[in-house]
Amino acid sequence: MLMGYCIVHISGQDISMHEMDVLKLNTKLDNYTRLRLIYNKVEELIIANKPHCFAIEAPFFGKNVQSMLKLGRAQGVAIAAAIGAGIEVCEYSPRKIKQSITGNGNADKEQVWKMLQQIMVIKQTSLKSYDASDALAVAVCHHFQDNALPKSGSVKTKSWKQFISLHPARVKVK
Repeated sequence: MLMGYCIVHISGQDISMHEMDVLKLNTKLDNYTRLRLIYNKVEELIIANKPHCFAIEAPFFGKNVQSMLKLGRAQGVAIAAAIGAGIEVCEYSPRKIKQSITGNGNADKEQVWKMLQQIMVIKQTSLKSYDASDALAVAVCHHFQDNALPKSGSVKTKSWKQFISLHPARVKVK
């Protein structure tokens, strides 16, 4: 059992990878011990890196109910560690992540990794696990969503006063 994780640094519009790895969980350990190890690892990463937000892949629906329950619990303890540290949590569906990275919501893991190598200018070609690159994809997706350009170049305003101050040439006085 593996849990991928990634720490990225954001500077303006630039994103750089600080750390990308997997936490290997011994399948011989009981479920609660593995959940504690996940919680501890997320807590350790938060303490060491002091992130501003925590992005995670939303649970997906599979055919094996037991696997889905285990995944949901693992995601839950990771989210609990972030919430406990007072960090904003954002979830993205696997389809949204793939769409954000490759432009194709049905892309496979290899396509996502190849595109991440291009986006992040990653020279390494070997990868321990796609679980690690999945974590990087979630982080990059969150960065893209957080820094999305307003549609058609417009800026959302909260009041008419703000709109007028941003667009004085559009005001007609009779």
